Amino acid sequence: MREDILENLKREIYGRCRKETNKFGMGIFYHIAAVVKNAEMLAEQYGADKEVVMIAAWLHDIASITDYSLYEQHHVHGAEMAGAILRGYGYDDNKISLVQDCIKNHRGSVRVEKNSVEELCVADADAISHFDDVPGLLYLAFVEKGMALEEGREFVKNKLIRSYGKLSEDSKRYYGAKFDRVMEVLGYGERL
Repeated sequence: MREDILENLKREIYGRCRKETNKFGMGIFYHIAAVVKNAEMLAEQYGADKEVVMIAAWLHDIASITDYSLYEQHHVHGAEMAGAILRGYGYDDNKISLVQDCIKNHRGSVRVEKNSVEELCVADADAISHFDDVPGLLYLAFVEKGMALEEGREFVKNKLIRSYGKLSEDSKRYYGAKFDRVMEVLGYGERL
């Protein structure tokens, strides 16, 4: 495992998140860190290349935090940026290609076939990360969007349901209890 790359990527992403040009604020760093944590767990669960999955997780939103105008196609631009960064570390070309595929195919809102278990791990980790940052979703609803109580509750509930729905069937089983606990704490009951 290339711990040097992982540590450097963590610092790089943290630094980019702190810049004023990052329209998402520091909350995006905590989202990315949650994706990395979940991607690592899923890689162990599914027998994926943990190093590839963790590197892709650190880099999956790099285009968005670097330049907001790239947001709509951040999965494409991010894959290109990741390739350049990893070549700078002398990282293996075959693994760079795997990382790039994970980034290109991580978005749940862009339905594409996952061609490797590594891609599945990163995409599912991205979707489930919302369950690790419920306070961030509440902040988004009530502070950023200025929603009233019921409207904000519905927004958060629907976001969590959509995120859970984007998971692969195996990950739905793996994260089912977590989904149920979060929904119960928020007063929504069990899986809907």
